[in-house]
Amino acid sequence: MSRLEEKIFQEYMTFFEKAERERRWNVFQDIPWERVNKDASEELALCAETFCSVEMYLPDYVANGINLVRKYFGQAWFQANWAYEESKHSLTLMQYLLRSGKRTEEQLTDLQNQIFEKKWDLPFHTPRQMTFYGCVQEMATFVIYVKHRERAAAEGDECLRAIYDYIARDEIAHCRFYQSVIKVLLEEDRPGTLADMAHVFANFEMPGVGIVPDYDSRILKMREAGVDRNVFIQKVYMPILKYLGVSRHEMLAAQRTALDLRRGGEGRRDTSIEGRAGAPNLDNAAPQVLSA
Repeated sequence: MSRLEEKIFQEYMTFFEKAERERRWNVFQDIPWERVNKDASEELALCAETFCSVEMYLPDYVANGINLVRKYFGQAWFQANWAYEESKHSLTLMQYLLRSGKRTEEQLTDLQNQIFEKKWDLPFHTPRQMTFYGCVQEMATFVIYVKHRERAAAEGDECLRAIYDYIARDEIAHCRFYQSVIKVLLEEDRPGTLADMAHVFANFEMPGVGIVPDYDSRILKMREAGVDRNVFIQKVYMPILKYLGVSRHEMLAAQRTALDLRRGGEGRRDTSIEGRAGAPNLDNAAPQVLSA
């Protein structure tokens, strides 16, 4: 095991020990199913169904992700742990839709059949790029779940609020693991890691884009919770840079290079939760961070 691999394995052990000690939860015992609000709005159910739909691509996420990092013990074992935790998310959301009466078993079966007609592929193709993609995606998902937790509370659905609370805790824990690995990678190769970070920021899109049924119309409802460009910048982009100890000057230089590589390509549809979000205006330059 190389020095780099040993460091990453230690980061995984720290993550795993804390998860076992502080964060494990039980779908059947810890969710207040008796407090589900069957009169909650269809919009609330549609958002929960959309989250569930994205989670259903778990077989693709796991197969692609674990094969990419299979020779890196710490990251491979993290993928296995991640798969277990994400499986609870999809199962819990399915149970919510059934127990709330918002969806029938037949409707969810039909949704699953539509989901499995398409396959999720890796958006990036190196372990370092996918590590940073995971970092951004998990932080963005954490912010989205927190926003929807507030929405569930506003509609008096304490069951769904609790579900989102548990899932959000998992998502930020996943993000912290990815961030700990990126810190190690920055120590080993700062210029190369910064270049990969800029590349991922410039080409990032959420995993449901283009594969979840009716994603375009679903995303309009998701945005009503207040997850837009400014929220992405303030709650995802800037906190990640701060946590990693990456300066604005460093990121701006790397982004300029990534933007130059991206220019000339065709614009993509605005189908992300955040919309066509640009990077924060660092020193009056605005390279795109998020587009979908």
